[in-house]
Amino acid sequence: MQVLSKLTSVPVTCHEYVHPWTPSCRIATAEFFIIAVQDSFRIYLAVYMLSLAMRGRIPTFDQLKRTIRGLLQSTAFLTTSAFSYAMFLCILRHLQGSFNFYTASYIPAFIAAFVSILVERPSRRGLLCLYVSNVATETGWNILKSRGLVRSLPFGEIMIFGLSTATLLYFYRLNRQKDYKDSMFDVFRFALGDSDVMREEDADSGIRRRESRPRTQRPSSERPGSSYGFIQAAVRAYLNIISKFKSMAKHELCRHRHSCAYNTVAGGVRMFSIGLGIQLVMKVLFQAKRVIRKPQLLRKTFFSKGVVKLGLFLGGFTSLYKLSSCLLRHLTNTDKAAFAIPSGLIASVAFGFYQDTTIALYIMWKTLQMTYNWGIEKGYVPKIPGFTVFLYCASTALLFHAATLEPMNLRPSYWKFLHSISGARISVMDRSGFDVYGLGTSQQIAEAVRLYKTPAVLQFRL
Repeated sequence: MQVLSKLTSVPVTCHEYVHPWTPSCRIATAEFFIIAVQDSFRIYLAVYMLSLAMRGRIPTFDQLKRTIRGLLQSTAFLTTSAFSYAMFLCILRHLQGSFNFYTASYIPAFIAAFVSILVERPSRRGLLCLYVSNVATETGWNILKSRGLVRSLPFGEIMIFGLSTATLLYFYRLNRQKDYKDSMFDVFRFALGDSDVMREEDADSGIRRRESRPRTQRPSSERPGSSYGFIQAAVRAYLNIISKFKSMAKHELCRHRHSCAYNTVAGGVRMFSIGLGIQLVMKVLFQAKRVIRKPQLLRKTFFSKGVVKLGLFLGGFTSLYKLSSCLLRHLTNTDKAAFAIPSGLIASVAFGFYQDTTIALYIMWKTLQMTYNWGIEKGYVPKIPGFTVFLYCASTALLFHAATLEPMNLRPSYWKFLHSISGARISVMDRSGFDVYGLGTSQQIAEAVRLYKTPAVLQFRL
């Protein structure tokens, strides 16, 4: 088959391509609207209810009112994004008389994204941009790789995570959380504590802290022959070991309360336990129906190899960061914010236990966002008006392009999301006319429908 230029027009109508189940553009747009409203409301209802529940207290009337207003506005945003995409596809087809490679998806998706993002609250636009840019980065890489323009690098995800995390940790140690109220700094504070955060008095080199004195053990009133004697002896031995462990040496510039060795091990064990608990809870929740039918699966879940991966990552990252930070203070006899960079790179080796593209790209985009804001503040780079909106539109358009013409390069979860919010119409649209561009579009659609179990059966008809 001859491969046409990307600007060559393809003589297909919007009835043949966009809505083959009905000849009416208006009816098709109305169907997209109705199914999108339902799915968007369901998605954001769960998001906003979870947000209320995480506050841990009964919401006030004003909080409920703001939540309902935000729920309705977010629903309107996502609904507009879904139905206006189909609407602009038809409008451009009627204006041009045909489709080409760019008007088949990218341009109408860009316009639809621009219209819809203006509906959403400005405070949420940055978060939405961060999410779609994350997915679009992975999609763009897959597109380039499918064309043979790039190839995957060994440990590429670890390198991206390491460089990005080291930069964020540098900002954290500089105490940049005072300027940028970002949840990422809260994560660092929870995992690593704030003992490494630089303060104004840290300019003085002789920071000394009083060592915590071990408490005097009270003599046991239990008789040696008591049934609890062995247990109490074991507890006393454990407390004695921990007390000696805490009182070991630490550098005078280390601000953590106990010894460097205890700080390293205790921090790692704590985060390992949290990671293990999260993984166990998630596995049990996702397999709840199967576990109820077959309780023996619970034992396999608790003893499976994969259940410790998140714990090894969190615990390993924390321990390696704390250990390397203390070693740098011991070796140089100084304490600098720049130590966060080598410490962060070393700690990122633990990401190998739990490699995840989504996490690595999220951290990367978060780093770029903060670095850009810092550059604007310092006057190194200009502030570009509307950059967040433009990046959101460009990223969303790329995702819709991939879903339309080359879905095997799209993240499976995003394909399933589009399938749900369109009432399966993303699978029903007839792309056979665009096979002339040499992407194997029809084959990719059939493979995506089969592989991701998203059948081309309309879920709603007017």
